[in-house]
Amino acid sequence: MESLIIIVFVVGYLAITLEHNLKIDKLIPALVMMSLCWALIALGLEHFPQWFDSAKHALLDNFGDLGHEEKMHLMEETLLHHLGKTAEILVFLLGAMTIVEIIDYFDGFSTIKTFIKTKSKKRILWIFGFLAFFLSAIIDNLTATIVLISILQKIIPNRDSRIWYAGLIIIAANAGGAWSPIGDVTTTMLWIGKKVSTGHLFVYLFVPSLLCMLVPFFIASFLPAFKGELDYEDQDDKPKSRFSSTMLYLGLGGIVSVPIFKTVTHLPPYVGMMLALGVVAVFAEIYSSSKFSISNFDSEESDAHSSHSPVHHSLSKIEMPSILFFLGILMAVAALESLGILFGFATSLQENMPMLGTELHHEGVSDLVVLLLGVGSAVIDNVPLVAASLGMFSVPMDNELWHFIAYSAGTGGSMLIIGSAAGVVAMGMEKIDFFWYLKKISWLALVGFLVGAVAFMFTRTIF
Repeated sequence: MESLIIIVFVVGYLAITLEHNLKIDKLIPALVMMSLCWALIALGLEHFPQWFDSAKHALLDNFGDLGHEEKMHLMEETLLHHLGKTAEILVFLLGAMTIVEIIDYFDGFSTIKTFIKTKSKKRILWIFGFLAFFLSAIIDNLTATIVLISILQKIIPNRDSRIWYAGLIIIAANAGGAWSPIGDVTTTMLWIGKKVSTGHLFVYLFVPSLLCMLVPFFIASFLPAFKGELDYEDQDDKPKSRFSSTMLYLGLGGIVSVPIFKTVTHLPPYVGMMLALGVVAVFAEIYSSSKFSISNFDSEESDAHSSHSPVHHSLSKIEMPSILFFLGILMAVAALESLGILFGFATSLQENMPMLGTELHHEGVSDLVVLLLGVGSAVIDNVPLVAASLGMFSVPMDNELWHFIAYSAGTGGSMLIIGSAAGVVAMGMEKIDFFWYLKKISWLALVGFLVGAVAFMFTRTIF
């Protein structure tokens, strides 16, 4: 039965990675895979020799001696435990996505465009690089990529020039998301799972992540694509709402306050995110009812906005397929963890992989394993890879292993355009060809990834 569950997982995983070839949204195989895995566990519960207690992070010695009712009760408790942990992540993401959509409702991101006063290709490259790096740490790398490419489309009409910037933005956004607990889904998973803390994440990963961005951008600034000046006409892009700047700073401030709220109250991050959403929503409702809040919309768009509460409008625009995908993949990985499969896989990795560099504290996990995880995240989705690592390793909170995993999974996906959510959305927005990215951008991402990894190895020897 274990073999059948693994086959279901592998087939579902392949269907997720081949989403574009099969033309089936990845949430569908994720949900089917999750349901089948847990159904097979329920049907074959009597035949499993071991069970992994997620709460204690240890294999149960006497699982085989338990009666059927006791096993069923244990399975239901385990399922509820994993659903609770997964729900923490999903509710957190729902809150963050809604705040971002509220900012967009008031055209808040147009404020960023007013900062760009140059036509130098090289200067614009660096401006967007730093914007992507720091903005992704606040509103997550996926959203930062969408916002910045949308701005690029307004100021760079030539697509052939624009896709170079989009490719580099992917690298910067993924690097920026790695050092922030709210910058990338995988880092958020580690943070909510109490594997990393905000302070240690910054100390360990800020410099490696910054180098992961700086080195590719430095090399790219010498390429012909970024020589000279852009040829475009200045346009009057006055924000459509007089509250645009206010909502931008209020929304970003609310998201940034979540780690502070967690540190002060010791409550789960989703509670702080719900508080931030509530505060932002109050101001959104007040501003939207103002007679002069929306000034420049055309009549059709103005009617659409006036007929909806900004909160309801924003909730209708969030990426529910992504939320359901995370539910499916995290609960499917939880099924493998519950059977002890991931625990056994981690043990074999530690015994058979050669050591590279300094041995990590407590576990003796090879650096090569973590680097391969980063490379793997470029080929397949990094969310299940990190979810699997949560079940494979049992080192304490803020162990350097977790921080290295956060770095590798967060930045390794830049090496292929399909390797990260930021890359996939950029591919869709600009119709970037897979092989163009592989030829032009992938080697820059690889150089940045390796430089950052070396910097991390150096950093951990200090701390």
